[in-house]
Amino acid sequence: MKKYRKAVFIVTYARTKRGIEYLILKRQLHWKGWEFPKGGIQILERKKTAVKRELFEETRLNPKFGKIKKHNYSGKYKYSKVLEDRVNFKGQTFSLYSVEVKKARAKVDNYEHSGSKWVDFKQAQKLLKWPNQKKALGIVNRSLGQ
Repeated sequence: MKKYRKAVFIVTYARTKRGIEYLILKRQLHWKGWEFPKGGIQILERKKTAVKRELFEETRLNPKFGKIKKHNYSGKYKYSKVLEDRVNFKGQTFSLYSVEVKKARAKVDNYEHSGSKWVDFKQAQKLLKWPNQKKALGIVNRSLGQ
């Protein structure tokens, strides 16, 4: 029986002279469109460790000290098709985290993503593809007093 893969959503932001900016990535593996960093939790891995690892793997950025926050939002979704690299999974569960980083150019992994950009909340809401990610972004934005 297929199960759900455990994962973390990582809304990544920086405080700049123009205000809060969010990092979004251009997805090219499994589907095409904009998302924020996210990824699977490995066996016996703590969620905060997964947040740090996935953020670094996908962007080469590290959180500012003490700037990882867990939010009270989680959920699950089914994959729209069978994924070659996840044949034992029918979908994914997620827990939401936000991470503050120093604004820098993300070095995307080129396997999953083809690019990245820093955008304000309004532009991020327009560009993000999935409703659960738009909701996650809104939760983080409100928690930052925006």
